[in-house]
Amino acid sequence: MRLCRRCAALLLIAGAGLAACRLGGAAPLQPFLAQLSAQAQAGDLLFRHGTEAISQLVRSVDAGDFSHVGLLVAPASPSGPWRVVHATPSEKPGQPDAVVLDTLDFYLHPQRARSYQLYRVAASATARQQAVDWALGQQGRAFDLLDAERGLYCTTLVWQAWRHGGVALEATFTEVMLPLLSGRYLLPDGLRRAPQLQALTPVLPVVPAP
Repeated sequence: MRLCRRCAALLLIAGAGLAACRLGGAAPLQPFLAQLSAQAQAGDLLFRHGTEAISQLVRSVDAGDFSHVGLLVAPASPSGPWRVVHATPSEKPGQPDAVVLDTLDFYLHPQRARSYQLYRVAASATARQQAVDWALGQQGRAFDLLDAERGLYCTTLVWQAWRHGGVALEATFTEVMLPLLSGRYLLPDGLRRAPQLQALTPVLPVVPAP
C-alpha cells in the first residue's frame, strides 16, 4: 500500500521532470542564463513549469503557474556556474529521488522547463547563506511526500531552508483529498504567494534551442 500511495503522490504533486536521460547541451541557453544570473542572489527561489505530462497534473492540483521550485546557489568562483538545489524525482540516469544540486542550465533547459519566475526573500546576506547552507546540507536526503521525517519535496526543502535562515515564510498548505493520497501539502503556488516573497521577473518563457 505504501508503494501505491507513493506512486500516486509522485503523479499528483511531485516537481516536474522524470525524464532521466535528457541531458541536452546548454550552449543555446547561455545569453538567456546570463541575463537571469545578473538578477540573481543566493537563496532566491526559482519556480519552474516543467515539460513533462506530470507537470500538468501537478498544476491541475495546484491551479498555479508552476510545478517545481528550487533554491539558487551562487557560483563557487567568479567564473563558475549558478546552481540550483532542489528536491526532485530522478532527472539523471542512476540518480535517486532526492535533494540534488544541478547547474542552472540543466534546471532550466528547454527539455525540462517551459517557463520560470524568480522570487526574492527580503533578508540579510547572513540569512541567505544560512538558508542555502542548510539546503545544501540536505543533499542526498530522500524525495518523499508522505514521510516528513524521512524526506522532503521541492517546496518543503525551500520552506525549511528559509526557516533555518531565520525567515518563516507564511506559505499556505493545501488539503488534498484523494483515494490514495490525502493530507496537507505545500504546493508551489502556496509557497509563491507567501507575503515575504517579491517577484523579480514576470512569468517568462524558457527560450527553446533552435
